[in-house]
Amino acid sequence: MLAYDVLLERARGRDTLVARFVGPPPELLPLATLIAQADIVLSTVTTNVALRVANDCVPLLRAGQLYVDLNATSPSVKRETASVIARSGADFVEGAILSAVGVAGADSKVLLCGARAAEAAAVLSQRGLNVHAYATEIGKASSFKMLRSVFSKGVEALLIECLLAGRRAGVEDALWEEIVATMDAASFRDVGGNWVRTHATAHGRRYHEMLQVVDVLRELRVEAPMTAATVALFERSTRVALKDAFPAPPADPTDVTAALDARIESPADRNQEQ
Repeated sequence: MLAYDVLLERARGRDTLVARFVGPPPELLPLATLIAQADIVLSTVTTNVALRVANDCVPLLRAGQLYVDLNATSPSVKRETASVIARSGADFVEGAILSAVGVAGADSKVLLCGARAAEAAAVLSQRGLNVHAYATEIGKASSFKMLRSVFSKGVEALLIECLLAGRRAGVEDALWEEIVATMDAASFRDVGGNWVRTHATAHGRRYHEMLQVVDVLRELRVEAPMTAATVALFERSTRVALKDAFPAPPADPTDVTAALDARIESPADRNQEQ
């Protein structure tokens, strides 16, 4: 494995990189030298420079190479990056890393999209990565990752808001243990599925409960954007009469989202009415 990092161009940057390695280190090379020797180029940079890096690589790439963009950019940026790489003659493969690399390491699940996604997945899997061909259409993997972040980053933000309030109330440790016990009591398929299924009939009651929660957070002087959004979501389910569609909680959680989807106007619909 070959590697390039901008730190190589800075004083003591090589030493900084070497200190980060776990196991046998890759061979550190200048970018042009690396690309000249590589069959597959993996782009793993910060999101804000991903497109610029692709442009920098274009003069160095050649036909037959694979450029795998693993950066956390939106579907539209992935498609724009694919157009940039196409100028080089190399083939573009979109990648989306789903797991937290710091936790899962090489077991981090990666989805690939593109005409040569299956080929890239096979080669990278043989070398010990957890890579899966997902689709041929560029943007699919990024859409999956972005929408997954609604959950993962949302839960992160919700936990911080909850535990901050717990600290202000003097119950942070006990609150954390209760949350852990709740999540460990059953599979998340059961716990999360039950939350979604029972939303069909219990959203009204939960809405009024959350109004009381807002009062408590206000007394604790906790700024609570996640709770405010929760109140708004429960209020919307009440406003669109979601309960009318369900005499009892459905067996399948997706029945709830399907019913909501049918009842919630899209911004385009509202604009047409105006």
